[in-house]
Amino acid sequence: MFSYTEVTEEMDIVKTSFSGNLVIVGFGTIAQAVLPLLQEHLDMPQGNVTVVSPHANRRVIHALGIKLIDVALTPSNYEETLRPLLKKGDFLLNLSVSVSSFALIQLCAKEGALYLDTSIEPWEGGYTDVALSVADRSNYALREQVLDFGRKNRNAPTAIVCQGANPGVISALAKQGLLVMAEKCGLSVSPASREEWADLACRLNIRTIQVAEYDSQVINRNKRIGEFINTWSVDGLISESLQPAELGWGSHEKTLPLDATTHASGCQSAIMLNAPGASVHVRGWTPLGPYIGFMITHNESISIADYLTIRDGDTVRYRPTVFYAYRPSDATVLSLHEMAGHCWRTPPIQTTVSDEITSGEDVLGVLLLGNPGGALWYGSRMSVEKARRLAPYNNATSIQVAAGVLSGMLYAIEHPALGVIEPDDVDHQFMLRVAAPYLGIITGEYSDWSPVQHRNWPMAEQVDLDDPWQFSNFRAS
Repeated sequence: MFSYTEVTEEMDIVKTSFSGNLVIVGFGTIAQAVLPLLQEHLDMPQGNVTVVSPHANRRVIHALGIKLIDVALTPSNYEETLRPLLKKGDFLLNLSVSVSSFALIQLCAKEGALYLDTSIEPWEGGYTDVALSVADRSNYALREQVLDFGRKNRNAPTAIVCQGANPGVISALAKQGLLVMAEKCGLSVSPASREEWADLACRLNIRTIQVAEYDSQVINRNKRIGEFINTWSVDGLISESLQPAELGWGSHEKTLPLDATTHASGCQSAIMLNAPGASVHVRGWTPLGPYIGFMITHNESISIADYLTIRDGDTVRYRPTVFYAYRPSDATVLSLHEMAGHCWRTPPIQTTVSDEITSGEDVLGVLLLGNPGGALWYGSRMSVEKARRLAPYNNATSIQVAAGVLSGMLYAIEHPALGVIEPDDVDHQFMLRVAAPYLGIITGEYSDWSPVQHRNWPMAEQVDLDDPWQFSNFRAS
């Protein structure tokens, strides 16, 4: 096994000036994690931060010295609530759930304000509205709606969508991982465009890019019956878990899964399965070893596949398969299994843990598969102990997300007129430079793992041992 460490913990602190107002929608775990980082990196006037959120942690609000508007945003009140807070040059940071990202992006474009979110959200109930088709409830549809607005408003203020850890920093890690692999293969390259990055991935024969995450954080008690526990946002994970499983669909794939559906319009880079993401189990690998994860739908599965597509006219010549293989904390795994047993009904008790975490780390990276030299996992290893030393209100997961939010905000402030963009469009070196102090150790590890390794024991399986990179070989159930 080849181990490659790219970044140590000794990193420069990137700072920038911001004279506008910062409006934060939502004040859950991630918002609380981000604010101490913003105070370190943003030179901005005191009193310029306003939080719009119901049920906010007033102790933290008071400790951070920020203003609070205790309102739940809805389709009928969001404009009258937010418009007085926004003017040209201000920043709206959307860290909420069940608030339409598309509506807020449109409002920010009208008011001349910058915008960033960590996922493209619909209004309350949008993920589970059975009056909508499954396709309309997908991340693919939400992404296409926002990008279509961006294409029609190219000179609008910068609005970065899906900029957290993953989606977000994971796109920068994917690019850096490609460069690490290129160097090992003796390729001297400096990709500067979407087409050049796609060409590099093709030359390296990358067949599959797995967003491989293993959260090993443990808490000081057992999960209770009827309780859903998570290390970041319970609402956020439940929402993602109930969306259809989605993945970028590679040009090398031979046949669609039996439960798969393609899309009738848009970029055509992804497919979806007729099943909630949390019900689809896939094989993955991180430096902690092989594991079974949940194929939770995420924007990066679609955007990275789209970004790395090579077309000859209307024909796709190259595209990798891309999907998220998430192995959350032990307590969260139990929570998802219990929720599945209740036919995906939301449990009555919801607990986002932070202080209760006693040990563990979040290992988040990309697994680049298909190159003859082996599989390369490239990513961040952050321990809970390190996260707590770096910033208050953080654990190993929240600080990785906060790092992505921070880097995206600084990029938007320095590039204020890019319209709607995704993490794949952001300078990956800038993103990593800002985020690196909060990602623990950024490291790359090669292995000989593949999804068909040690298969056919103790029971025979229908797997293609000669061509391991078909998606059917990754599915565990």
